[in-house]
Amino acid sequence: MKKWYLETGPDSDVILSTRVRLARNLQNVPFPIRMTPEQRKAVDAQVKDALLNSHAAIAGDFDYLEMQDTSPARALSMMERHLISPEFAQAKDGALLLMKDESVSVMINEEDHLRIQVMRPGLDLEGAYEMADQLDTLLDERLNYAFDERLGYLTQCPTNLGTGMRASLMLHLPALQQEGVMGQLSDTVSKLGLTIRGLYGEGTEPKGAIYQLSNQVTLGISEQAALQNLKSIAMQVIAQERAARRQLGGDLRLADQVWRSYGLLCTARILSGEEFMQLISNVRLGVALGILTEVTLDEVANLILNAQPGCLTLRVGKNLTPSERDVERATWVRDQLSKTKT
Repeated sequence: MKKWYLETGPDSDVILSTRVRLARNLQNVPFPIRMTPEQRKAVDAQVKDALLNSHAAIAGDFDYLEMQDTSPARALSMMERHLISPEFAQAKDGALLLMKDESVSVMINEEDHLRIQVMRPGLDLEGAYEMADQLDTLLDERLNYAFDERLGYLTQCPTNLGTGMRASLMLHLPALQQEGVMGQLSDTVSKLGLTIRGLYGEGTEPKGAIYQLSNQVTLGISEQAALQNLKSIAMQVIAQERAARRQLGGDLRLADQVWRSYGLLCTARILSGEEFMQLISNVRLGVALGILTEVTLDEVANLILNAQPGCLTLRVGKNLTPSERDVERATWVRDQLSKTKT
């Protein structure tokens, strides 16, 4: 089954992907931070049974993974592909229900008892939410969610109370970053109930001019209103980025930067993670502007995801030192780019 991230979606020149996540907890069970090992196992079993034995057509598309049986490299690679959170990648007492195309995952016993997550290429908030809502309804029929008429869905972290929904967009904003306006943009969207974070969410830095834009408010607002607010502001950011790109488009120095970056990726023998992300960001901008036609946006997405440390280690099948990883990254990127030329 083709992975979701190997496809492009609406507005994919700026928006890499859409994610909708729903946090849910079970009634009359302590939050994960207060649970005993026995309670964790019981929640795990209930959620697993509710999905895999639901007789719904979708149930057969999921695999069940226990984090204690997952190697550190595989856990890291799943985090890099945004299937699990950085915290969950370190956990040994959680479990994951993962759709075979990796577009849907359910984390069990992370910060909340379960977190339903749906990913889509490009800008597709409606499609991602529809899928998340369908899965949520299916699980709700077989589980007793903790819900309060006044507060909405009860969550371990008070900032998720209400809808329990976190919707986010992964944006590539090299032109706005080059203009030096990201700080101002972050301040502006925060006043509108949104936040801009780094590549892997809260507490992380942007890499390769890739940012996360997500809703902050979950209490006193409906899911549809939150999604509409996010989409409306995202469309404005997209327009600003495209306008900034147009100003750069005719600059010979930009074309030179794009082609130099592509040349380095095609020939380098050592590539650090930081250097790779900067070079691939330049290449992605060049592809989006039509400067470079040797690769496509979905091929660039594949490179970005699979050149990360966990994916490289998992592919090689052994632990790598940082130096070995940089050599392996360069080798793999060269190999992938050579295939696009044939």
